[in-house]
Amino acid sequence: MRILIATAGSRGDVAPYTGLGAELVRAGHEVTLAATEGFASLAHEAGLGFRRLPADPRARGGTGGRRELMRTAAAFVTELGRGFADAVDDGTDLLLLSATTAPLGWQLTEATGVPGIGVYLQPTAPTGDFPPVVMGTRSLGRAGNRAAGRFALRMADRVYAPAVAELRRRLGLPPLSAAAMRRRREREDWPVLHGFSTALVPRPADWRPGLDVVGTLWPHVDPGARLPAALEDFLGAGPRPVLVGFGSMASGEGERLSEIAVQALRRAGLRGILQSGAAGLAAAGDDVFTVGEVPHALLFPRLAAVVHHAGAGTTAAALRAGVPAVAVPVTADQPFWAARLASLGAAPDPLPLPDLTAERLAAALGLVTGRQTYTAAAARVARHMDGEDGAGLAVKTIERLA
Repeated sequence: MRILIATAGSRGDVAPYTGLGAELVRAGHEVTLAATEGFASLAHEAGLGFRRLPADPRARGGTGGRRELMRTAAAFVTELGRGFADAVDDGTDLLLLSATTAPLGWQLTEATGVPGIGVYLQPTAPTGDFPPVVMGTRSLGRAGNRAAGRFALRMADRVYAPAVAELRRRLGLPPLSAAAMRRRREREDWPVLHGFSTALVPRPADWRPGLDVVGTLWPHVDPGARLPAALEDFLGAGPRPVLVGFGSMASGEGERLSEIAVQALRRAGLRGILQSGAAGLAAAGDDVFTVGEVPHALLFPRLAAVVHHAGAGTTAAALRAGVPAVAVPVTADQPFWAARLASLGAAPDPLPLPDLTAERLAAALGLVTGRQTYTAAAARVARHMDGEDGAGLAVKTIERLA
């Protein structure tokens, strides 16, 4: 089959699909990744084709309130929709759609007849088990959680409404609202594969048929990949360090966060690695090293702990390595994953970014590196994850459904 994987956003929204794409290529399929600017190299390294989707992924990394996030998300989606149809050519046999691209991809499947399957990195369907991942972590009871989940979907429909209306006009389709299209797909039990571990989120029993959890989708890592020599030298020069990084979050806060991180590490008597990311973290010294993008799969098993923003991918990578974490959630689904880490015992209570201080971070680092219970909990989850094959199960399911 000629398969197009369509996703959009930051590195954490894109990289997991390179591992799935590489597994599909090994199974004999021709795979192209459609993503926002800057990810062509990730696709090509995994042996995938690449098509650029419009929209600036930085628009989704803000730290403002919910109303501001809704506005920036709507602007991002509208821009994305204006070029989305160009990514699908006449030879495409199957669309694999992320949670971000699915409401747009549904319009294309109707217009072209090309089938689509959802491949999501977060649980988005309402359930009584927990509240919506973008609406905080406090349970409202089973009925309340389900109601909040339906409300979250209606809010997403509002975000997508202008883009869907514009895309349907361009495709020559009759008017149909984003909400009506979503309800149609739900009635059809449209299949969605969820690429996270059942250790973090077991499949809710009240989900409709067609919603499955396959296990974590890991980014592709070349078998010959190695860590930079200077980083290897730092790792070998002393005890295991702690990594501090915030991924695509906290842009413009690099100086403040770097200072907090270095002070906290030194208070706790720990060596540290700062991963620059969008924040631009940086520091120098015998006990601190700064890196850019490096594969988590190669670095994390060499660490004592990870301080991170609790994105889905980084959360899973730390657990896979059996390394405890200090979660510093910023926005969107990050408080959800941070709470999951704490509930598993692999991290203390989260430290939301606005509340982060050197004193609090040092205290948390003292806990996770000084008490073996956190490492033991992370190791238990790592053993569970080791028994999952997210990409392999996803490929088998995709081939069966298609």
